[in-house]
Amino acid sequence: MKKYIIIATMLMLSVPTLVGCGKEKVSTKGGASANATQKIASGENLTIPVKEISEKASFYSVEVDGTQMEVIAVKDSDGNIRTAFNTCQICYDSGNGYYKQEGDNLVCQNCGNSFTMNQIGESAGGCNPWPILEEDKTETDSEIKISYEFLKESSDIFENWKVN
Repeated sequence: MKKYIIIATMLMLSVPTLVGCGKEKVSTKGGASANATQKIASGENLTIPVKEISEKASFYSVEVDGTQMEVIAVKDSDGNIRTAFNTCQICYDSGNGYYKQEGDNLVCQNCGNSFTMNQIGESAGGCNPWPILEEDKTETDSEIKISYEFLKESSDIFENWKVN
């Protein structure tokens, strides 16, 4: 009888852990937690709640027609929201041209170039995070929407991206 009580107690202790497994936040390439990968279909948007965005970069995993992608959203020093794809405009083809936050900077894991949050989403061309410009998204006080069409058009920059 004691044996069954011990087994039942062990099961009761492990059930809460197992119940949360499907809803657990996953670690992304960028190193910060984000929601599990969102599959975006034609006619849908990637929606990012503004209340989730802070000075610490948030990384949003997205799958568009089988291509794994990641979007960075962060507030700069003036409180402006910046968005970019988590891939370097020069290093993207290497598969390792993704960013991790180190202190107040994002650092490319391929070339080592470092960028402040104020530089994210500003520059097209060169060794920068691939920007998602104002015309590429819809931003309100409560959310940012990035369309399936824009994500699909941009998916080729993630063809060699190595998913951890």
